[in-house]
Amino acid sequence: MGDTGADTDMVGMTGRVTGTVGPGLVGEVIVRIRGGAEHFLAHPVHGTGRLAVGTVVTVVEYLPPRTVYVMAAYDN
Repeated sequence: MGDTGADTDMVGMTGRVTGTVGPGLVGEVIVRIRGGAEHFLAHPVHGTGRLAVGTVVTVVEYLPPRTVYVMAAYDN
């Protein structure tokens, strides 16, 4: 079970919030990857507030198999 690079490929990808992400919440994001779109459980990066449904986010950390830490891709 070697590292195929798939884990590191997630970092830096953009996605869209499909279930509110925020402190104390486990949200959901959809990310286009591996020729399709996949849903991941999502947590906000420390110090990040609530991210509403529809917010474009950047993946900062990936915890296999289906968890990501995200932050807003754009400032409001």
